[in-house]
Amino acid sequence: MGSTRGIDRRGEVGVAPPRRTRRVVLVGAAVLGLAVAAFVVRRPLLMAAPACRAGRWHGCYDTENGVLLMTLVGLPVAALAVGALAVGRRTAGAWRVSLAEVGMVYGTVPFVWMTLMPGPGAGVVPGRVSLVPLRDLATMGPLGIGGNLLVLAALGFFAPMRFAALASVPRLLALGAGCSAVIETLQYVLRLDRVSSVDDVLVNTAGAVLFGLASRRWWRDPAQRRHPVPAAAD
Repeated sequence: MGSTRGIDRRGEVGVAPPRRTRRVVLVGAAVLGLAVAAFVVRRPLLMAAPACRAGRWHGCYDTENGVLLMTLVGLPVAALAVGALAVGRRTAGAWRVSLAEVGMVYGTVPFVWMTLMPGPGAGVVPGRVSLVPLRDLATMGPLGIGGNLLVLAALGFFAPMRFAALASVPRLLALGAGCSAVIETLQYVLRLDRVSSVDDVLVNTAGAVLFGLASRRWWRDPAQRRHPVPAAAD
């Protein structure tokens, strides 16, 4: 029996470093990706920096560049929030759950904010609707399609990590479609001088599902929660 425990410990020692290495690689890749993205869009962001630094609403929070800049600046605060939630929980998986909760909110709210920004004719121009699928994709362009893919990307990535009920592709698809439909409905009801398009719903939903699949290895498994694996006997 003692030799078996020794073998188990040696096996764990051999498995742990690759897992830690993968985590370090993932964190490094995420930091590198943020750095590259910040470098690419540095000039537009710096245009909004004076207004944001002065605390002015106009020129900062009512512009896409300003919202993106403040989102990047606030990343350390979001990281501290993750740490505080994880330390307060002191349970298994606390870091993953805390990261998922903060990531869902912090990664989704800025993009929804930008989507609901009023246009120049807000409150005057009546709501417009485009219900023909795939008709508006050609006018979006690569930048527009990329932006729509990111609107619900964080929600799709982190929601299945936090809620086991969402850990399936059909439910993630329904979540993305429902949230996107609510956003498009608000654009129409609030008369924001934006076109409520079915293509926006399709692309937003596709972004939620694609980014959700990227986090699939960390999804919560409902079966494991209901039927936990018994501990091995000594």
